[in-house]
Amino acid sequence: MVGDSMIHLRNVTRTYSSGSGVVRALDGISLDIPAGGFVTVTGPSGCGKSTLLNLLGGLDRPTSGEILVDGIPLHSAGERALTSYRRNTLGIVFQFFNLLPAMTVRENVELPLLLRGESARKAAPRVDEMLDLVGLSARSGHFPHQLSGGEMQRTAIARALAGCPRLLLADEPTGNLDSANAARVCETLLKIASQKIAVLVIVTHSESVAAMASARIRMLDGKIIPHNNGPAGG
Repeated sequence: MVGDSMIHLRNVTRTYSSGSGVVRALDGISLDIPAGGFVTVTGPSGCGKSTLLNLLGGLDRPTSGEILVDGIPLHSAGERALTSYRRNTLGIVFQFFNLLPAMTVRENVELPLLLRGESARKAAPRVDEMLDLVGLSARSGHFPHQLSGGEMQRTAIARALAGCPRLLLADEPTGNLDSANAARVCETLLKIASQKIAVLVIVTHSESVAAMASARIRMLDGKIIPHNNGPAGG
């Protein structure tokens, strides 16, 4: 790890070839996010937000530059190391929940622990803790189709946290919700941040979500726009 940074990016560039030439999705980004940080990433469509999230998730590699998360060099790690990173260090929350419809709330939250090789009995206390955290203990036996959109998203958050990740990435976690359900999800995110359960990095178009964060990254044309409230950029 570099200094006190949980996440460290230096001169990160990601380019893609297209019919009209080379697209610079990220253009020399430098960034540090400390342990316990709660950061939102905002900007217009096509500015590089999703590319940044994919790189932090170990789902893509930079064309050039350095990315370290919790001391793991994502820019140079092999596939086995990246698989271990995604399984043990990372949690991801998607806009459209990605819950398994044939499983109950509890079974969805339990699944990552079972895939890791834990027994249901060993996993039970952690599952109970996460369901309590997101306020869904009373709904644990329900199936996704019996839940509101906000309850499905909070289930997805509980599932993402079940494996005790150091980093939680969320892609538009309130983008598919009405205002009431979005507010409940925001309450859950704030609770995670206040208890420093994981570093939060959230891509959002929502000003209300962005305003909750301790730091905000604004992006445009693959670059971070300098401003006074945010992590150190390059």
